[in-house]
Amino acid sequence: MLSKAKIGNICYYVSDIDRTEAFYRDVVGLDVQRMGDDGSGNDWLMASIPDNIDLIFFKLDSRPGNTPIIVFDLAEGGIDDVVAGLAGKGATIVTPVSPAPGGWSADFADPDGHAISLYQSEDMPRSKG
Repeated sequence: MLSKAKIGNICYYVSDIDRTEAFYRDVVGLDVQRMGDDGSGNDWLMASIPDNIDLIFFKLDSRPGNTPIIVFDLAEGGIDDVVAGLAGKGATIVTPVSPAPGGWSADFADPDGHAISLYQSEDMPRSKG
């Protein structure tokens, strides 16, 4: 199901966007971009690293064990089909397909409860049906 997907993002939940931006920009040396969201007033951060992988930072409850989240990029779309296939094979769907910045995302858990995320661009079909 994910054999053709690549890791596109690694998402971190952080408690303070400003502090995170300063750390990854000034200490780590990354080019950090502050991004707007869907109008709810919360900004998020993105920093690109080699091999087209983006580090993405959202202000959410940050606890050890709930971050980072590995995100598989479904470049050809079909997120609804992938989620249905995972559920059909017994995977626990943590977050059903829902809107995400510029597309759609969903989360499922591995057997130890680690979150794994899927993302696809809004320009691609949600189902290849």
